[in-house]
Amino acid sequence: MDKIAVLIPCYNESKTIQKVIRDFQNALPEAVIYVYDNNSTDGTDQFAKEAGAVVRYEYQQGKGNVIRRMFREIQAECYLMVDGDDTYPAESAREMADRVLFHNADMVIGDRLSSTYFSENRRRFHGFGNVLVRSYINSLFRSDIRDIMTGYRAFSFQFVKTFPIISKGFEIETEMSIHAVDKNMYIENVPVDYRDRTQDSDSKLSTLPDGVKVLFTVFRLFRNYRPMLYCSIISILLMIINLIFFIPVFKEYLDTGLVDKIPTLVVCGFTTIAAIISLFAGMVLSNIKKKNRQDFELELIRVNMEKDK
Repeated sequence: MDKIAVLIPCYNESKTIQKVIRDFQNALPEAVIYVYDNNSTDGTDQFAKEAGAVVRYEYQQGKGNVIRRMFREIQAECYLMVDGDDTYPAESAREMADRVLFHNADMVIGDRLSSTYFSENRRRFHGFGNVLVRSYINSLFRSDIRDIMTGYRAFSFQFVKTFPIISKGFEIETEMSIHAVDKNMYIENVPVDYRDRTQDSDSKLSTLPDGVKVLFTVFRLFRNYRPMLYCSIISILLMIINLIFFIPVFKEYLDTGLVDKIPTLVVCGFTTIAAIISLFAGMVLSNIKKKNRQDFELELIRVNMEKDK
């Protein structure tokens, strides 16, 4: 088992990958640096090998798929994940790794938003999207993560081996953050300097399509991780709609003793039933989630026993 494993998922990063590898070799000389090439066509893998990294391959396209492969294959006490585009400083690597190794942190966030991100980043809509997603998630999950979508993170062994990766693309960072919050993992934030890509390096993140994927991921995880609140919101909305249509019918009945809008009354009845069903569904799903949480705690014990062998 490695002491520290530096994980670099890459797709066409030949312009910067050697500098990234050398920077992290200098910052963490005891670390093993793994580059996982994701169908690059510009020779990224060869440049990485020349710089001294262990190069492996993931042929399913997408950052989430690459990280899934990394987490399955690599055994380490501390995992440091960083992009291969040279936007994150290696100078912060030691502090982030130490938070895992000596402070028992399960996930350390390389926080760009509290540092130079807004002055360095040339894609202004990305900054707005980062702040929007951060505010949304921290409100829904009562957390205090300073940078939800950063690609610079450190992880403990137990986080990596108990994190079920579902996302295939760039929404993976959002999924990591919500999983850590929901499972009561110990999270720390470390402000890191951010520098934008060089002029000849192209971003693989599509602002609108990938932004929509991230928002759908937040919605999906909110439904899965907070089922009682999710179903309660649906129940309340149904009851509000029901009252909007029912009150005029009821008022008419009080005034005339007659109900002319029978179909509206019937629909209101079915809407009330749907609201009640939604509420009880939330209660059932909430109990299932609590049972899953208990099973997860037992899984943590098993993983830690495996680590100690």
